[in-house]
Amino acid sequence: MRTEAGLAAAAGQESERLSLSALAAFGAGSAAGPAVEPRSLRIGMVHLGLGAFHRAHQAVYTEDAAAVSGDAGWGILGVTGRTAKVADALQPQDGLYTVLTKAAGSREEDSSARIIGSLRGVAFPGRDTPRVIQALAARETTVVTMTITEKGYPRDASGHLALDSPAVAADLAVLERDSRRPANSDDAARTPLGLLARGLFARYRSSGAPLNVISCDNLSANGSVTRTLVTEMAAAGGAGFRDWVRESVSFPDTMVDRIVPAATEADRREAQTLLGLRDEGLVVAEPFGQWILSDDFAARRPAWELAGAVVTRDVRPFEAAKLRLLNGTHSLLAYLGALRGYRTIAEAAADEELAAAAAALQAEVLPTLSPPPGVDLAEYAAGILARFRNPALGHTTLQVAMDGSQKLPVRALGAVEDLLARGVVPEALARLVAGWMVFVYRGRDAFANELPLQDPLAEVLAGKARGPQGGLVDRMFELPGVFSAPVAGNPGFRTAVAAHAAELLGSLSHSP
Repeated sequence: MRTEAGLAAAAGQESERLSLSALAAFGAGSAAGPAVEPRSLRIGMVHLGLGAFHRAHQAVYTEDAAAVSGDAGWGILGVTGRTAKVADALQPQDGLYTVLTKAAGSREEDSSARIIGSLRGVAFPGRDTPRVIQALAARETTVVTMTITEKGYPRDASGHLALDSPAVAADLAVLERDSRRPANSDDAARTPLGLLARGLFARYRSSGAPLNVISCDNLSANGSVTRTLVTEMAAAGGAGFRDWVRESVSFPDTMVDRIVPAATEADRREAQTLLGLRDEGLVVAEPFGQWILSDDFAARRPAWELAGAVVTRDVRPFEAAKLRLLNGTHSLLAYLGALRGYRTIAEAAADEELAAAAAALQAEVLPTLSPPPGVDLAEYAAGILARFRNPALGHTTLQVAMDGSQKLPVRALGAVEDLLARGVVPEALARLVAGWMVFVYRGRDAFANELPLQDPLAEVLAGKARGPQGGLVDRMFELPGVFSAPVAGNPGFRTAVAAHAAELLGSLSHSP
């Protein structure tokens, strides 16, 4: 039976916008409704980095865990990053949004829609820092999750807190001032970790209750990285606060996986047809999802394992396999595909030559990996390439190509260093590195379309790339924040990268 909103959408009229009242009045059409009653949920979790990935991943696992366990204490306060855009889109919808899951096919039954209700509040630090600090300090809050991307972890070349960052310095100054005041200031936080540290300080001052801080970003040993940076930040609040963080806050390592491309207008129309309501917070995802967490928790948490997550003693084998087999291959297809003029990862993965390059990279890194328990790595690698070929997702090459200076060290250069230590010069990984360098250098694809450079080091990269083509590789290898000494100083690897870069540049110069 079609809903009134669905009939309006079919007739081309403006349909009702998704919200709790609209859902009660019109239903969810052919979409699945929330697995739990949103109004019954109490906030017990804060998430920093309210992007599409969190909404298609941790928020879904959390809602499913609450539904299975019957625990209503896992509503989420979602905190946006640099802009208020997502918060402003979700606020009028009472935090509700739709996940449109798209399998590899073009039939209607290959897509399904589900409304998620676990997000019980939204905030933007630029105007809501005091609210977020209050939530982080609340005894009822026992979990903080984060998807702030690789560049959200301000580290120097040695892996410690980047004290020369103006944003970090500003947050440390506020924390230090807060330590000399009876109450936290209302100054807007400049960085996600600065916001977290100030919330932890308020918690230390009030209840002192333990807390789980869970990074869900694509970083090797992401929990350990977060622990180091937050503990170093905490020193600005005094030795007692720093010691409390060490003793009362856990930072479990994790590995997350689900392809979540940017939603298109076509996706929004499809979701509206299924839902019968207009959704300004739609996210799109593939059917596959994975979440691995180390069993290292200082406070209570959702029973995520009841929703399909894996809680294990050692995340490292899962993490390394994902970073090197999936993320490394993703980056290769992004740079080489973008240079060839492919708009999506699926188009790049369908190119036989690029698919062969991706398979060669996977074969090259397999010997550097230890199989996680119960995982056949060769089968896992083949499954990744099949996922990338899903044309229904439309994950763009430019989206994956962003922030290469932050991504390559964890996705590829660690494997390069491991193989070089064994006396092996990795040709497929050299091709990936060359693809990134040429992407930065050219700024245009084979058809002269612009390839915008979106990277926190964009100005530095552009400066290094500028100059004679013949010296490109040598100039780029001078980036100490990207290339370690064992990688940059290896003549065999430099020669391999130079050869692939010359081949790429030559092929592109003869393109139409």
